[in-house]
Formats: sequence, C-alpha cells, structure tokens
Amino acid sequence: MSSPNNSPFHTVPPVVVALSLVLIGIEIVFALGASGIIGGPEAIGWRLESLQTYAFSAPIFQWMLENGQFPAEHMLRFVSYAFVHGSFTGALFAVVILLAMGNMVGRVFSQFSMLLVFLLGTICGALAYGLIVDSQVALMGAFPGVYALIGAYSFILWVHAGLTGASQLQAFRLIGILMGLQLFFGAVFDGPPDWIADGTGFVVGFAASFVLSPGGWQRLREKLRHR
Repeated sequence: MSSPNNSPFHTVPPVVVALSLVLIGIEIVFALGASGIIGGPEAIGWRLESLQTYAFSAPIFQWMLENGQFPAEHMLRFVSYAFVHGSFTGALFAVVILLAMGNMVGRVFSQFSMLLVFLLGTICGALAYGLIVDSQVALMGAFPGVYALIGAYSFILWVHAGLTGASQLQAFRLIGILMGLQLFFGAVFDGPPDWIADGTGFVVGFAASFVLSPGGWQRLREKLRHR
C-alpha cells in the first residue's frame, strides 16, 4: 500500500495548492452554471460576464493613463485577470504547470516569496501588455504569473549551473521551448499577443529571484561588490 508521503503533491507549497484550488473552483462554478445546474438561465453567461469585468483590457488601461483616472474596479484587473480563463482547458493547463513549478521552486523558495513572484509576474505582465499591445483582445489567465515561477525555476537552475561549472544557458531551455511554441502557434493561428505578458512574467520572476531567493540579496550584493 502506498504511503501518503509518496503523493506527487506532498511537496507542493500550500500557497500553490490554494491558488490551484481557486482556479479550478472558479472553472467548476462556470461549468455548473453553463450546464444549468446552478444559477438559472443567466448562469450560462457567467464566464463572459466575468471576462468583461475582471479580464485586463489594454484600451481601458490606456484610457486611465490618458485621463489620469485609476478607478479601483479597473486597477483590480491587474490581478483579477489571472483567475479568469477563456476555457476550462486553458485553466487546467495553467494549473498543471503551476503545480509542477510550485513543486520545483517550493524546494528552495519560501511560500511568501513564491506568492510574491506570482503576483509580480501577474501585475508586470499586465502592465507590459497594456503599454505595448494595441489590441481589443483582453488579457486573461494565470500564465504570466506561472511564467514568473518558471523564471524563478530558471534562476535556480542558473545558480546551480554556475556552482557546478555547467553551461548556465541550459537554465533557459524550458522557457525557450515554451516561448517558441507559443510564438509558432500564435503565428499559425493568428492568436492574441499575450506572449508579451508571459515573457514579461518570466523576466520579472527571474529578476525578482535575485532578491527573493534564500540569500538572494546577499548574493547580489557580493556580485556587485566584486565588479
């Protein structure tokens, strides 16, 4: 009989499990509403209504900048967009990667640091999307935050490679493959430019790890001191 300690999720930090449960819970509510089990007839449109209310909109952000007005309900979109997806499949894929990265990064980072990495990637991904993208397509989904955790994982590999004398470029193999696939499918199927937010999330996650990883700030100070 297998031991509970053999569970593939027992090393995943509770904060990552909590985020995953929230994402899946929202999708379950959408599915039950679309099936007519809860919410009545209007529940069929819950996903669309949630996207209109909580997804990040580049035009709305640009309007805020032009008018110098930053309503709370629109500022909330910088974080809330991560919890609404266009489909159950997209949400499930995000949760799978989130759990995998949580399992890896959680071996080194504290729970607070991981949550901060996720939030920084989410917020900065939306900021980059709003500043760069000229599109009516809203930004949705947890991927910028997930890519930030991939950045943190790449930082761990990068530091380890430096300590062992291996090529540190190998630390960026995963992000190279993911971004390459994303750009390919985006070009073939004329997808939205959400890769900008995802790539920003990765860069932010990697950069933040210099400070948020255990001993990260001290390591950064030592490097700067010896330049």
